[in-house]
Amino acid sequence: MSEQTPLPPRLDSEMSVWDHLEELRWVVFRAVLGIVIAMIVCAIFSDWILNVVVLQPALNTKPPFRFQNPEIYGQLELYMQVVIWGGVVLSFPYTIIQLWKFIQPGLYTHERKYVKYITFFTAFSFCLGMVFAYYVMLPMTLDFAASFGSEFIINFPDVHKYLSIFLMTIILSGIIFELPLIAYFLGRLGILTPAFMRHYRRHTLVALLFIAAILSPGGNPLLQLILFIPLWALFEFSVLASMIAQRHRKKPEATT
Repeated sequence: MSEQTPLPPRLDSEMSVWDHLEELRWVVFRAVLGIVIAMIVCAIFSDWILNVVVLQPALNTKPPFRFQNPEIYGQLELYMQVVIWGGVVLSFPYTIIQLWKFIQPGLYTHERKYVKYITFFTAFSFCLGMVFAYYVMLPMTLDFAASFGSEFIINFPDVHKYLSIFLMTIILSGIIFELPLIAYFLGRLGILTPAFMRHYRRHTLVALLFIAAILSPGGNPLLQLILFIPLWALFEFSVLASMIAQRHRKKPEATT
């Protein structure tokens, strides 16, 4: 019975608005400090990150891409973007830990023990999405772009535009893989229910097929299937997450 009641904030006393703001200030400070340290690490290994991690997928295409820099300080700006975004991505798990530590005191007693699992799942899902984009989506799209068109035209794309496409693909894929976790929280709030998701499952699958068709270059059915399967799996995991959230939501109500 007592496990279902919410724990009071730390030190068994109510925290004032200023206490919350002070705690939030330290959370932001630690998160920014983590990003700065990660940026320093990325600056040390900036050559390897740019040449091997960022540019290598485009250099593995047939024919390989060759990039150009039309600006005088373009490469300096390019390295700065690599360091900044690399720091943000590298420090993401640490940022998530700090965020959940700030949220934890406001949770129920039986919910606090799940914080570490949710923290791990958040970071893992984001990293899994980036890995999927890097090893599946990017090679497919770049191979199509390199082989499409006239053989008398040589591709010399702007390296800054390539970096924008690279970052957008990687980060958006990481965010999409967070959908089950978002479904869980919407389910806890009562906004999203499993019945609603099951009712619109067919509509969702058609939409996912349409998205896979758009993302797959050249309309290749095999590539569409490769993209559709993880999207479908994410939707089913989201349904499962909303079911778990609904059970967790009903337990405190039944106890009350």
